[in-house]
Amino acid sequence: MKTFYRITQYVFKTYILLLTIFVISCGSRNSGSGYKSTSVSYYANKFDGKKTASGETYRHSKMTGAHKSLSFGTRVEIVNVENDKSVIITVNDRGPLKPSREFDLSQGAFKKIANLNAGIIKVKYRILK
Repeated sequence: MKTFYRITQYVFKTYILLLTIFVISCGSRNSGSGYKSTSVSYYANKFDGKKTASGETYRHSKMTGAHKSLSFGTRVEIVNVENDKSVIITVNDRGPLKPSREFDLSQGAFKKIANLNAGIIKVKYRILK
């Protein structure tokens, strides 16, 4: 009888330990901020008025951006990590060509979070829809 009791106690403690580990691991995956980090730049002046890959006309003043693979129309929050300023853009073009960057922003969107003189900034971003 004592052996059965010890085995049952061991199984129960093992079950509780595994359950605790499972709950903690699931919680840590879901409790993240959902943000990813990258660098961004902005479109040069020569692109103003030209067609984007989606067919829209690029305008510096619009809150738009380019991404390599996100669907056109996807909304993305971009946050400058140095000053915490944010902007929401809509993807309407393909790019950037630099592998180290995830987005090229319109000048209007870039100006909302940084000075154009910065050229390239570090940001965090999350896909909204």
